[in-house]
Amino acid sequence: MRTMLSKEGNLAMKPKIDDTEFGSITIDGDRIGHDVVIRLSGTVEKRKKKLSKAVYGTSHTVSQAEAEFIYEKGAERLIIGAGQNGMVTLSEEAADYFRKKGVTVDLAPTPDAIARWNKAHGAVVGLFHVTC
Repeated sequence: MRTMLSKEGNLAMKPKIDDTEFGSITIDGDRIGHDVVIRLSGTVEKRKKKLSKAVYGTSHTVSQAEAEFIYEKGAERLIIGAGQNGMVTLSEEAADYFRKKGVTVDLAPTPDAIARWNKAHGAVVGLFHVTC
């Protein structure tokens, strides 16, 4: 793991994302078979895509409820891996929510988002979709 300072100046761990293929992502050598959220602390959590599915019938559109789950106080940037083919988008409500919180959203197909994550500095959280 790599270290970084949070906005508050606390030392945080930033895991390295090694690879992705359809249906999985490998983080610090651990292969994970589901979508993930990476917190400011470096903790990797399962994505709560049911929050978006309940509103849109799909996890390909991030709802405001899911945006609220993803957001962390102190976050300055959100990197979203939008799936192997870039199918995930933000709803208008989710985009507005992040904008109001002062979070820059960087949305790209998951392989590109991984490269951005591994080069990122500062208070960054991530959401990585591992299919479509």
